[in-house]
Amino acid sequence: MGRSRRKSGLDTLAALPWPIGVATGIAGFVAVRYGIVWWLSHQGGLLAQGFAQQSGSMFAPLAWLVLVICWMAAFFSYLGKRHRRQLLETRTTLESLSAGGWRQFELLVGEAFRCQGYIVEETGLGGADGGIDLILRKDGRRTLVQCKQWKRQQVGVSVVREMAGLLAHHQADAVKIVCIGRYTHDAERFAQGKPIELIGGEQLLTMIRVVQRGPVPASLPAQQPDAAITQSPYPAAIVLACPRCGNTMVERRNRRTGETFLGCSQFPRCRGSV
Repeated sequence: MGRSRRKSGLDTLAALPWPIGVATGIAGFVAVRYGIVWWLSHQGGLLAQGFAQQSGSMFAPLAWLVLVICWMAAFFSYLGKRHRRQLLETRTTLESLSAGGWRQFELLVGEAFRCQGYIVEETGLGGADGGIDLILRKDGRRTLVQCKQWKRQQVGVSVVREMAGLLAHHQADAVKIVCIGRYTHDAERFAQGKPIELIGGEQLLTMIRVVQRGPVPASLPAQQPDAAITQSPYPAAIVLACPRCGNTMVERRNRRTGETFLGCSQFPRCRGSV
């Protein structure tokens, strides 16, 4: 498992949306430049009031330093957002998903989930050889994500077992494992009946194509019973999170009528639909 790097304050700010960095810089400048002096001037005692009169010029450089650091973080945040969006827009085939290193693949997957309404935390606890790469938060649920940029190797059951252990250890609600290729039959069998979603290359590519096209329409087909997952590629507009468990929705077909609708990818364990 890759080693995590201790984050600095600049890293933490840069991980936030850039407008927050801009606003934090302004607020910090005002607080340091004027707030401390105002507070000292309202304290009792001649020493505090005398120090307040002499501290205006003393705190000015510190205030400017706070402003510069926060705005640098905002600039890095803006560049990061732009870079992630460019990754998302340029990945149109399975071959393109393999371009770049594992770190770029993590950013790509994180941005795809972010565009689906998730709050995405890039943990730095994973790495090229596995671990928790992302933490997703949505509707009070916390989901652990591992990204596998293996180009020719199937993801085996050992990876799924490892994430199942991390799911229990971190007391998360669900796990998603994302890869470019496919999963072994043992891995798929192990994930059945558990809050573990296996997202292969084709499904990931469809998710990316959805967010490339913009917002998802609000009106979707109604629920139908007795469904089976179809094997044909499903329309891009239907890739959504299950309203019950948060896993990916897939197209299903009513066996009696032949009509399609959206159902949870974890059926029959979860019968969520829209």
